[in-house]
Amino acid sequence: IMALRDELLKSIWHAFTALDVDKSGKVSKSQLKVLSHNLCTVMKIPHDPVALEEHFKDDDEGPVSNQGYMPYLNKFILDKVTDNFDRQDFNKMCWTLCFRKNLDQNQLLISNDDAFKIWSIFNFLSEDRYPLTMVTEEIEYFLRKLTEAMGGSWVEERFEDYKTQLNSKQKSLNAWELIILVGSGHFSKGMDRQTLSMGINEVYQELIMDVLKQGYMMKKGHKRKNWTERWFMLKPNSISYYVSEDLAEKKGDILLDGNCSVEALQDKDGKKCLFLINSLQKSFEISASDKKKKLEWIQAVQTCVSLLRQGRPAPHREARQKRRELRLKQQAEQEELELRMSELQTANEAKQLELENMRKALEEAATNAAEEERRRLETQTELQDRYRLDLEREQTVRQQMEEQVAQKSTELEQYLQRVQELEDMYHQLEDALEDERHARQDEEAVRRLQARRLLEEEATKRIELEEFHLRQQRAISETEAEKQELEKARLAKENALQAAMKQLEQLEQERQGALEQYQTVMKKLEDATNNTKTWKHKVAEHEGMLRLIQPGSKGQQMITNWGPAAFSDAELSLRQKKWQEMKNQTTQAQ
Repeated sequence: IMALRDELLKSIWHAFTALDVDKSGKVSKSQLKVLSHNLCTVMKIPHDPVALEEHFKDDDEGPVSNQGYMPYLNKFILDKVTDNFDRQDFNKMCWTLCFRKNLDQNQLLISNDDAFKIWSIFNFLSEDRYPLTMVTEEIEYFLRKLTEAMGGSWVEERFEDYKTQLNSKQKSLNAWELIILVGSGHFSKGMDRQTLSMGINEVYQELIMDVLKQGYMMKKGHKRKNWTERWFMLKPNSISYYVSEDLAEKKGDILLDGNCSVEALQDKDGKKCLFLINSLQKSFEISASDKKKKLEWIQAVQTCVSLLRQGRPAPHREARQKRRELRLKQQAEQEELELRMSELQTANEAKQLELENMRKALEEAATNAAEEERRRLETQTELQDRYRLDLEREQTVRQQMEEQVAQKSTELEQYLQRVQELEDMYHQLEDALEDERHARQDEEAVRRLQARRLLEEEATKRIELEEFHLRQQRAISETEAEKQELEKARLAKENALQAAMKQLEQLEQERQGALEQYQTVMKKLEDATNNTKTWKHKVAEHEGMLRLIQPGSKGQQMITNWGPAAFSDAELSLRQKKWQEMKNQTTQAQ
């Protein structure tokens, strides 16, 4: 329902925009009444003019909507819509309201009907954002399909040039720009108008009318069993067949669902390339013109049945949804990349600002040091000027004293000595100042050297600490691995020990069983031996009455009162001999 509402809104938006003459976003109430009445009529919804009047009350500025048309459109029209109306009539009505304002038919090579079909295709492929536009990827998809439908070959370079020109402006087209692009013949050079019109119609049939395949085939009748040529049109949930391809007279529908099946048939009744479509209502025998078309139709019907079983939309609608999802994903990735670039730019700017502040701090420190040096030089110059003035003054005094040399020679010597002392003091002071300046320079150099050495030592220690940390981590990993290996070996040994113990117990049980069997056999053997002795004794007592059947001589048998004896003369003498020996032994024993 949401997908149906989105598609309907696109066509309604075109109609509403066309009524908004001054592009202020407002339309007069009378025009909205007409638009709403037409929408309800074409979509088979009961029209409620009272609700419209109530929704659009007049205000002080005149009969203009002060609540917006979208709330009314949603509540009283779109919420009540069902998919039981002719979508093409709905689009025709919206097209009629908007095309005259936006399109100059004299500039185009195509008819108004072809322009309407391109407009409908635009609404199908445009983005779900207003104002409606079609992005470059969808323009290429449509132009490729149109070129294939016209039987032409796609020229990638021509579209790349056009895409470069398009990207420099806006990267998308509105509906009227797309109609002008196709209607001007820019991408159909070498094709006549009829071929272009047929190509537009074929793309329209597939994308808008959901016609997955169409063509002439022979169908066997259900009553008279005669074969008739029909124009078949395959949609996702049905196959309609007509008298001819102008679709003027419809003869019937084959309803498809997940339980339908299609199978190839052997040639019969003089018909070839046969196949059978089994639906819930009945079965249909169809004859294609050749084997290739037969296989194409079988595969197309099987694809529709498979989509119905899985609850998936038509292939071109599913492909459109996947392209949109891919674009949204790419757009999200692009926005994420731009966000990351912005964060990196912000971090870079912060780093640059930090470096600039450090540079300013260094320049300020250098300025302060220069100012300090200037002040020190000024102090030194001032002292030198002061001592120079003192020296000039002393020289003046010396000249005055030289005039009185005759009178004050002793004082002159003392004064000269004083002047000499002052000059020595001045030189000593200059030396002291020079030493102080050198000491300051040496101290500064030592301080800088110490700082550099401390930095180098800190870096060395840091590197050593990192290496020690890495060695620790490696040793921990190796220890862990060894621990796991030892644990595995211990488990293997325990398993082997348990298996050996089980095997030992089994061997002990087998030994006990064998021993019991041995004792049983020995008991049986002992019983057999006792039985044998008893039996032999009884034989010895009654050996005159019977004989053991055993191998003996084959001599002449003796005759007794009961017939032939069971032994011969030789055997009788042998037994008498043995009986005599036994009797002798018994006598001796006594």
